[in-house]
Amino acid sequence: MPHNCRRRLVVEIHTAFARRRRLHAARGYRVTPVNPNENEVLGEKSYASLAEVPGRIDLVDVFRRSEEAGAAVDEAIAIGARAVWLQEGVIDHAAAQRAVDAGLLVVMDHCWLKEHARRKK
Repeated sequence: MPHNCRRRLVVEIHTAFARRRRLHAARGYRVTPVNPNENEVLGEKSYASLAEVPGRIDLVDVFRRSEEAGAAVDEAIAIGARAVWLQEGVIDHAAAQRAVDAGLLVVMDHCWLKEHARRKK
């Protein structure tokens, strides 16, 4: 995933996400939480949907069950995101293809933390 994806939305983020958010922030990324069940995550306003988030979004990081990932990918396409990252275990080939067809970069079934650790070696 390109390093110039500086603003990232995390779908289904929750308060247990503190470690990952700190790592993103340490690398200069801005993480915006999206979760209709949370008003605030780690001191930052959480949005109910991708469409509600103001400003340009570079990457949508999806932490949803595979059967729910397609809706998040479709929202990412609709808001003009540059990329989608479906976390480890999140697999939806049809949604990934829709994103590719719309011109988005796609990572599927990979953990951002593991990729970060692997690249540091």
